[in-house]
Amino acid sequence: MSSIHYEPVSLFNQLNNEISHLFNIPRTQAGARPERGWLPAVDIREEAERYVLIADIPGVDRKDIEITLEKGVLTVRGERPTSDEDQRNGYRRRERVQGSFMRRFTLPETVDTANISATVRDGVLEVGIPKQARPEPRKVTVN
Repeated sequence: MSSIHYEPVSLFNQLNNEISHLFNIPRTQAGARPERGWLPAVDIREEAERYVLIADIPGVDRKDIEITLEKGVLTVRGERPTSDEDQRNGYRRRERVQGSFMRRFTLPETVDTANISATVRDGVLEVGIPKQARPEPRKVTVN
């Protein structure tokens, strides 16, 4: 019996790739995952004082996670390592995708980018994005 890689969203990915190709959009910009990559499930919650991003990344070591912020876009990258030994251990079915991932999120202007924090516990990444007060409009007197 041969090992089969099961990918339940392959039809969606195929459609996304065709649309990206039609409009000449590189796969990474279109939100599609690169070959052998994956996209972790992400929840975003708004609290009174902050936004919270929660991503499921089981099997990803904290040293393999990179979070960057540039021009108002928060990028979360990481990698679930592949192993040659895994392929020799007699798997009959493999559904957990390995390789790298990348997710990008556009942040509102009202966040405090200097105080973003991140923790990983039990395969769950939590990124805290504190809010800051929006500056009040003010009238400038002309002399």
